[in-house]
Amino acid sequence: MRPFSLLVKPCSGNCNLRCEYCFYSVRGRNPLYKSASRMSNHVLDCLVGSYMATDQAVYSFAWQGGEPLLAGVDFFKQAIDLQKTYGKPGSCVFNGVQTNGTLLSPEFARLLAQYRVLLGISLDGPPAIHDHYRRNAAGRGSHADVMKGIACCRKHGVEFNILTLVNSLHAGKGAEIYRYLCDNGFLFHQYIPCIEFNEDGRPKPYTIGAEQWGDFMCAVFDEWIKKDARRVSVRLFDAIVAKLADNDVVMCTIGKNCTTYFVVEYNGDVFPCDFFVQRNLLMGNVAVDSWEKLLSSPVFADFGARKSKWNSRCNACPYLSFCAGDCLKHRFVNGSNPETLSWLCAGWKQFYAHSIDRFKELAQQIKSERDVAGIGR
Repeated sequence: MRPFSLLVKPCSGNCNLRCEYCFYSVRGRNPLYKSASRMSNHVLDCLVGSYMATDQAVYSFAWQGGEPLLAGVDFFKQAIDLQKTYGKPGSCVFNGVQTNGTLLSPEFARLLAQYRVLLGISLDGPPAIHDHYRRNAAGRGSHADVMKGIACCRKHGVEFNILTLVNSLHAGKGAEIYRYLCDNGFLFHQYIPCIEFNEDGRPKPYTIGAEQWGDFMCAVFDEWIKKDARRVSVRLFDAIVAKLADNDVVMCTIGKNCTTYFVVEYNGDVFPCDFFVQRNLLMGNVAVDSWEKLLSSPVFADFGARKSKWNSRCNACPYLSFCAGDCLKHRFVNGSNPETLSWLCAGWKQFYAHSIDRFKELAQQIKSERDVAGIGR
Protein backbone atom coordinates (compact mmCIF):
# COMPACT_ATOMS: atom_id res chain seq x y z
CA MET A 1 0.00 0.00 0.00
CA ARG A 2 1.42 3.34 -0.99
CA PRO A 3 1.82 5.92 1.79
CA PHE A 4 -0.90 8.43 2.50
CA SER A 5 -1.87 10.79 5.29
CA LEU A 6 -5.17 11.98 6.71
CA LEU A 7 -6.62 15.45 7.01
CA VAL A 8 -9.47 15.13 9.49
CA LYS A 9 -12.33 17.58 10.04
CA PRO A 10 -13.67 16.56 13.50
CA CYS A 11 -16.16 19.44 13.55
CA SER A 12 -16.49 19.99 9.80
CA GLY A 13 -16.70 23.72 9.06
CA ASN A 14 -17.95 24.71 12.50
CA CYS A 15 -15.91 27.53 13.99
CA ASN A 16 -16.07 30.07 16.83
CA LEU A 17 -14.84 32.80 14.46
CA ARG A 18 -16.55 34.32 11.43
CA CYS A 19 -13.59 35.03 9.16
CA GLU A 20 -14.97 36.72 6.08
CA TYR A 21 -12.74 34.79 3.67
CA CYS A 22 -13.29 31.28 5.10
CA PHE A 23 -13.62 28.85 2.20
CA TYR A 24 -14.81 25.89 4.28
CA SER A 25 -17.70 27.23 6.34
CA VAL A 26 -21.35 27.19 5.29
CA ARG A 27 -20.69 30.80 4.26
CA GLY A 28 -18.21 29.46 1.73
CA ARG A 29 -17.93 26.35 -0.41
CA ASN A 30 -19.13 23.59 1.90
CA PRO A 31 -22.93 23.34 1.92
CA LEU A 32 -22.88 19.56 2.51
CA TYR A 33 -22.53 19.59 6.29
CA LYS A 34 -24.57 22.55 7.53
CA SER A 35 -25.79 20.62 10.59
CA ALA A 36 -22.37 19.15 11.40
CA SER A 37 -21.43 18.48 14.99
CA ARG A 38 -18.49 16.66 16.56
CA MET A 39 -17.20 13.40 15.11
CA SER A 40 -18.83 10.50 16.94
CA ASN A 41 -16.88 7.98 19.00
CA HIS A 42 -17.82 5.27 16.50
CA VAL A 43 -16.50 7.16 13.49
CA LEU A 44 -13.33 8.11 15.38
CA ASP A 45 -12.73 4.48 16.29
CA CYS A 46 -13.27 3.34 12.69
CA LEU A 47 -11.01 6.10 11.41
CA VAL A 48 -8.06 5.47 13.73
CA GLY A 49 -8.38 1.68 13.83
CA SER A 50 -8.54 1.19 10.08
CA TYR A 51 -5.75 3.66 9.32
CA MET A 52 -3.42 2.21 11.95
CA ALA A 53 -4.00 -1.22 10.42
CA THR A 54 -2.41 -0.09 7.14
CA ASP A 55 1.31 -0.30 6.49
CA GLN A 56 2.74 3.23 6.83
CA ALA A 57 6.18 4.52 7.73
CA VAL A 58 4.46 7.35 9.62
CA TYR A 59 0.79 7.52 10.58
CA SER A 60 0.00 11.18 9.99
CA PHE A 61 -3.15 12.82 11.35
CA ALA A 62 -3.73 16.50 10.52
CA TRP A 63 -6.74 17.81 12.46
CA GLN A 64 -8.36 20.83 10.79
CA GLY A 65 -11.63 22.65 10.44
CA GLY A 66 -13.44 24.99 10.75
CA GLU A 67 -11.95 25.01 14.22
CA PRO A 68 -10.91 21.49 15.34
CA LEU A 69 -10.39 22.48 18.99
CA LEU A 70 -14.18 22.82 19.25
CA ALA A 71 -14.13 19.02 19.52
CA GLY A 72 -12.74 19.44 23.04
CA VAL A 73 -9.82 18.14 25.05
CA ASP A 74 -11.47 14.79 25.77
CA PHE A 75 -11.92 14.13 22.05
CA PHE A 76 -8.21 14.52 21.40
CA LYS A 77 -7.36 12.43 24.46
CA GLN A 78 -9.57 9.68 23.04
CA ALA A 79 -7.97 9.98 19.60
CA ILE A 80 -4.49 9.59 21.11
CA ASP A 81 -5.64 6.66 23.26
CA LEU A 82 -6.99 4.94 20.15
CA GLN A 83 -3.69 5.53 18.34
CA LYS A 84 -1.96 3.79 21.25
CA THR A 85 -4.47 0.95 21.26
CA TYR A 86 -4.32 0.25 17.54
CA GLY A 87 -0.68 1.12 16.96
CA LYS A 88 1.78 -1.65 16.24
CA PRO A 89 4.99 -1.87 18.33
CA GLY A 90 7.38 0.82 17.14
CA SER A 91 4.71 2.70 15.20
CA CYS A 92 5.52 6.33 14.47
CA VAL A 93 2.49 8.60 14.81
CA PHE A 94 2.34 12.29 13.94
CA ASN A 95 -0.47 14.59 15.03
CA GLY A 96 -0.83 18.15 13.80
CA VAL A 97 -3.63 20.63 14.52
CA GLN A 98 -4.41 23.73 12.48
CA THR A 99 -6.20 26.20 14.73
CA ASN A 100 -7.20 29.83 14.94
CA GLY A 101 -5.52 29.81 18.36
CA THR A 102 -8.34 31.41 20.33
CA LEU A 103 -9.48 28.29 22.21
CA LEU A 104 -6.11 27.20 23.56
CA SER A 105 -6.29 26.55 27.30
CA PRO A 106 -3.69 25.29 29.79
CA GLU A 107 -5.37 21.86 29.73
CA PHE A 108 -5.22 21.73 25.93
CA ALA A 109 -1.63 22.98 25.93
CA ARG A 110 -0.46 20.36 28.43
CA LEU A 111 -1.97 17.57 26.31
CA LEU A 112 -0.47 18.92 23.09
CA ALA A 113 2.96 19.31 24.68
CA GLN A 114 2.86 15.85 26.27
CA TYR A 115 2.30 14.15 22.92
CA ARG A 116 4.38 16.58 20.86
CA VAL A 117 1.44 17.64 18.73
CA LEU A 118 2.51 20.31 16.24
CA LEU A 119 0.19 23.30 16.07
CA GLY A 120 -0.33 25.53 13.09
CA ILE A 121 -1.73 28.84 14.35
CA SER A 122 -3.40 31.25 11.96
CA LEU A 123 -2.05 34.79 12.29
CA ASP A 124 -2.27 37.28 9.43
CA GLY A 125 0.08 39.85 10.93
CA PRO A 126 -0.36 42.85 13.25
CA PRO A 127 -3.83 43.71 14.61
CA ALA A 128 -4.74 46.19 11.87
CA ILE A 129 -4.39 43.48 9.22
CA HIS A 130 -5.36 40.36 11.17
CA ASP A 131 -8.52 41.82 12.70
CA HIS A 132 -9.91 43.14 9.41
CA TYR A 133 -11.14 39.71 8.29
CA ARG A 134 -10.58 37.43 11.31
CA ARG A 135 -13.44 38.40 13.62
CA ASN A 136 -15.61 36.53 16.10
CA ALA A 137 -19.40 36.20 16.03
CA ALA A 138 -19.76 39.56 17.80
CA GLY A 139 -17.67 41.26 15.12
CA ARG A 140 -14.62 41.77 17.35
CA GLY A 141 -11.15 41.15 15.99
CA SER A 142 -9.38 38.02 17.23
CA HIS A 143 -5.72 39.13 17.27
CA ALA A 144 -5.53 39.63 21.04
CA ASP A 145 -7.09 36.21 21.68
CA VAL A 146 -4.66 34.54 19.27
CA MET A 147 -1.71 36.11 21.06
CA LYS A 148 -3.07 34.86 24.39
CA GLY A 149 -3.25 31.36 22.89
CA ILE A 150 0.32 31.66 21.67
CA ALA A 151 1.46 32.76 25.14
CA CYS A 152 -0.24 29.66 26.56
CA CYS A 153 1.62 27.46 24.07
CA ARG A 154 4.95 29.03 24.99
CA LYS A 155 4.31 28.64 28.70
CA HIS A 156 3.61 24.91 28.34
CA GLY A 157 6.19 24.10 25.66
CA VAL A 158 3.86 23.43 22.73
CA GLU A 159 5.56 23.43 19.34
CA PHE A 160 3.81 25.66 16.82
CA ASN A 161 4.24 27.44 13.52
CA ILE A 162 2.42 30.41 12.02
CA LEU A 163 0.14 30.26 8.98
CA THR A 164 -0.53 33.59 7.29
CA LEU A 165 -3.32 33.80 4.75
CA VAL A 166 -2.03 36.38 2.28
CA ASN A 167 -4.96 38.51 1.13
CA SER A 168 -5.35 41.84 -0.63
CA LEU A 169 -4.52 43.75 2.56
CA HIS A 170 -1.02 42.24 2.46
CA ALA A 171 -0.22 43.75 -0.93
CA GLY A 172 3.07 45.62 -0.77
CA LYS A 173 3.68 44.49 2.83
CA GLY A 174 5.79 41.33 2.41
CA ALA A 175 8.82 42.64 4.28
CA GLU A 176 6.65 44.20 6.99
CA ILE A 177 4.72 40.97 7.66
CA TYR A 178 7.86 38.83 7.64
CA ARG A 179 9.64 41.11 10.10
CA TYR A 180 6.54 41.30 12.32
CA LEU A 181 6.51 37.53 12.66
CA CYS A 182 10.25 37.32 13.29
CA ASP A 183 10.21 40.18 15.78
CA ASN A 184 7.61 38.26 17.77
CA GLY A 185 9.89 35.22 17.86
CA PHE A 186 7.95 33.21 15.28
CA LEU A 187 10.55 31.32 13.26
CA PHE A 188 8.33 28.85 11.39
CA HIS A 189 6.20 30.51 8.70
CA GLN A 190 3.72 29.35 6.10
CA TYR A 191 2.26 31.80 3.59
CA ILE A 192 -0.94 30.79 1.78
CA PRO A 193 -2.53 32.86 -0.99
CA CYS A 194 -6.15 33.85 -0.39
CA ILE A 195 -8.08 33.30 -3.63
CA GLU A 196 -11.87 33.22 -3.83
CA PHE A 197 -14.31 34.22 -6.58
CA ASN A 198 -17.93 35.24 -6.87
CA GLU A 199 -20.31 33.10 -8.91
CA ASP A 200 -19.86 35.47 -11.83
CA GLY A 201 -16.11 34.84 -11.85
CA ARG A 202 -15.04 38.14 -10.32
CA PRO A 203 -12.44 37.94 -7.53
CA LYS A 204 -13.75 38.71 -4.07
CA PRO A 205 -12.33 41.86 -2.43
CA TYR A 206 -9.84 39.96 -0.28
CA THR A 207 -8.38 37.90 -3.15
CA ILE A 208 -4.67 38.49 -3.73
CA GLY A 209 -3.73 39.33 -7.31
CA ALA A 210 -0.97 37.51 -9.18
CA GLU A 211 1.42 40.45 -9.28
CA GLN A 212 0.62 41.27 -5.66
CA TRP A 213 1.46 37.70 -4.70
CA GLY A 214 4.71 37.84 -6.65
CA ASP A 215 5.69 41.12 -5.04
CA PHE A 216 4.81 39.82 -1.58
CA MET A 217 6.82 36.61 -1.86
CA CYS A 218 9.79 38.38 -3.44
CA ALA A 219 9.85 40.78 -0.49
CA VAL A 220 9.63 37.91 2.00
CA PHE A 221 12.44 36.12 0.19
CA ASP A 222 14.68 39.20 0.19
CA GLU A 223 14.32 39.56 3.95
CA TRP A 224 14.83 35.84 4.52
CA ILE A 225 17.88 35.36 2.30
CA LYS A 226 19.79 38.27 3.91
CA LYS A 227 20.53 36.42 7.14
CA ASP A 228 17.66 34.07 7.98
CA ALA A 229 18.03 31.19 5.51
CA ARG A 230 19.46 28.94 8.24
CA ARG A 231 17.40 30.43 11.08
CA VAL A 232 13.83 30.88 9.86
CA SER A 233 11.77 28.12 8.25
CA VAL A 234 9.45 29.28 5.47
CA ARG A 235 7.60 26.20 4.29
CA LEU A 236 7.62 27.09 0.60
CA PHE A 237 11.31 27.96 0.68
CA ASP A 238 12.15 24.73 2.50
CA ALA A 239 10.21 22.80 -0.15
CA ILE A 240 12.09 24.48 -3.00
CA VAL A 241 15.45 23.68 -1.41
CA ALA A 242 14.37 20.06 -0.81
CA LYS A 243 13.40 19.78 -4.46
CA LEU A 244 16.72 21.21 -5.65
CA ALA A 245 18.96 19.35 -3.21
CA ASP A 246 17.28 15.95 -3.14
CA ASN A 247 14.47 16.00 -5.71
CA ASP A 248 12.07 15.50 -2.80
CA VAL A 249 8.46 16.68 -3.10
CA VAL A 250 7.38 17.80 0.36
CA MET A 251 4.40 20.01 -0.63
CA CYS A 252 1.44 18.77 -2.63
CA THR A 253 1.45 21.94 -4.77
CA ILE A 254 4.87 20.97 -6.15
CA GLY A 255 3.82 17.40 -6.95
CA LYS A 256 2.39 16.20 -10.23
CA ASN A 257 -0.39 14.06 -8.75
CA CYS A 258 -2.89 14.98 -6.02
CA THR A 259 -3.21 11.58 -4.32
CA THR A 260 -1.07 11.92 -1.20
CA TYR A 261 -3.79 12.37 1.43
CA PHE A 262 -7.49 11.94 2.17
CA VAL A 263 -9.89 14.38 3.78
CA VAL A 264 -12.18 12.77 6.35
CA GLU A 265 -15.29 14.70 7.33
CA TYR A 266 -16.84 14.61 10.79
CA ASN A 267 -19.24 11.80 9.77
CA GLY A 268 -16.51 9.69 8.13
CA ASP A 269 -17.09 10.77 4.53
CA VAL A 270 -13.89 10.76 2.48
CA PHE A 271 -12.80 13.28 -0.18
CA PRO A 272 -9.55 13.78 -2.13
CA CYS A 273 -8.78 17.38 -1.03
CA ASP A 274 -10.08 19.89 1.51
CA PHE A 275 -10.48 22.48 -1.25
CA PHE A 276 -12.80 20.07 -3.09
CA VAL A 277 -15.26 18.71 -0.54
CA GLN A 278 -17.98 18.38 -3.14
CA ARG A 279 -20.72 15.82 -3.59
CA ASN A 280 -19.36 14.58 -6.93
CA LEU A 281 -15.99 13.83 -5.28
CA LEU A 282 -17.33 11.84 -2.33
CA MET A 283 -15.43 8.53 -2.46
CA GLY A 284 -16.81 6.61 0.50
CA ASN A 285 -16.92 6.50 4.28
CA VAL A 286 -14.40 5.17 6.79
CA ALA A 287 -17.11 3.26 8.65
CA VAL A 288 -17.88 1.05 5.66
CA ASP A 289 -15.05 1.33 3.10
CA SER A 290 -11.49 0.03 3.36
CA TRP A 291 -8.48 2.21 2.63
CA GLU A 292 -7.54 -0.22 -0.13
CA LYS A 293 -10.88 0.50 -1.80
CA LEU A 294 -10.50 4.24 -1.31
CA LEU A 295 -6.95 4.26 -2.69
CA SER A 296 -8.15 2.46 -5.81
CA SER A 297 -11.21 4.68 -6.25
CA PRO A 298 -11.61 5.93 -9.84
CA VAL A 299 -12.70 9.28 -8.38
CA PHE A 300 -9.42 9.54 -6.46
CA ALA A 301 -7.33 8.54 -9.47
CA ASP A 302 -9.14 10.94 -11.80
CA PHE A 303 -8.85 13.82 -9.36
CA GLY A 304 -5.16 13.19 -8.77
CA ALA A 305 -4.41 13.02 -12.49
CA ARG A 306 -5.88 16.47 -13.09
CA LYS A 307 -2.78 18.07 -11.56
CA SER A 308 -0.58 17.09 -14.50
CA LYS A 309 -3.13 18.26 -17.09
CA TRP A 310 -1.69 21.75 -17.02
CA ASN A 311 -2.00 24.37 -19.73
CA SER A 312 0.14 23.67 -22.81
CA ARG A 313 2.03 26.92 -22.22
CA CYS A 314 3.32 25.47 -18.95
CA ASN A 315 5.51 23.01 -20.89
CA ALA A 316 7.83 25.82 -21.97
CA CYS A 317 8.02 27.36 -18.47
CA PRO A 318 11.42 27.02 -16.75
CA TYR A 319 9.67 26.77 -13.38
CA LEU A 320 7.26 23.93 -14.18
CA SER A 321 9.15 21.48 -11.96
CA PHE A 322 8.45 23.72 -8.94
CA CYS A 323 4.87 24.60 -9.79
CA ALA A 324 3.39 21.69 -11.80
CA GLY A 325 0.70 24.06 -12.99
CA ASP A 326 0.00 25.22 -9.40
CA CYS A 327 -2.70 24.03 -7.00
CA LEU A 328 -5.89 22.90 -8.71
CA LYS A 329 -7.84 25.37 -6.59
CA HIS A 330 -6.04 28.21 -8.35
CA ARG A 331 -6.81 26.70 -11.75
CA PHE A 332 -10.48 25.82 -11.25
CA VAL A 333 -11.64 29.41 -11.34
CA ASN A 334 -15.42 29.76 -11.82
CA GLY A 335 -15.82 26.10 -12.79
CA SER A 336 -12.98 26.11 -15.33
CA ASN A 337 -11.00 23.04 -16.33
CA PRO A 338 -7.51 22.00 -15.09
CA GLU A 339 -5.87 23.28 -18.27
CA THR A 340 -6.65 26.85 -17.28
CA LEU A 341 -3.56 28.79 -16.27
CA SER A 342 -3.29 29.39 -12.54
CA TRP A 343 -4.68 32.69 -11.28
CA LEU A 344 -1.21 33.20 -9.76
CA CYS A 345 0.84 32.24 -12.82
CA ALA A 346 2.39 35.66 -13.40
CA GLY A 347 3.19 36.02 -9.72
CA TRP A 348 4.90 32.63 -9.54
CA LYS A 349 7.03 33.47 -12.57
CA GLN A 350 8.02 36.76 -10.99
CA PHE A 351 8.96 35.05 -7.72
CA TYR A 352 11.00 32.24 -9.28
CA ALA A 353 12.78 34.54 -11.71
CA HIS A 354 13.77 36.68 -8.72
CA SER A 355 14.84 33.88 -6.38
CA ILE A 356 15.73 30.62 -8.13
CA ASP A 357 19.45 31.26 -8.66
CA ARG A 358 19.95 31.97 -4.97
CA PHE A 359 17.89 28.91 -4.06
CA LYS A 360 20.19 26.84 -6.25
CA GLU A 361 23.23 28.29 -4.50
CA LEU A 362 21.75 27.45 -1.12
CA ALA A 363 20.90 23.90 -2.16
CA GLN A 364 24.44 23.39 -3.45
CA GLN A 365 25.88 24.70 -0.19
CA ILE A 366 23.79 22.20 1.75
CA LYS A 367 24.90 19.31 -0.48
CA SER A 368 28.56 20.36 -0.14
CA GLU A 369 28.28 20.55 3.64
CA ARG A 370 26.81 17.06 3.71
CA ASP A 371 29.71 15.75 1.63
CA VAL A 372 32.26 17.33 3.95
CA ALA A 373 30.48 15.94 7.00
CA GLY A 374 30.08 12.52 5.38
CA ILE A 375 26.33 12.66 5.72
CA GLY A 376 24.49 10.60 3.12
CA ARG A 377 20.88 10.74 2.12
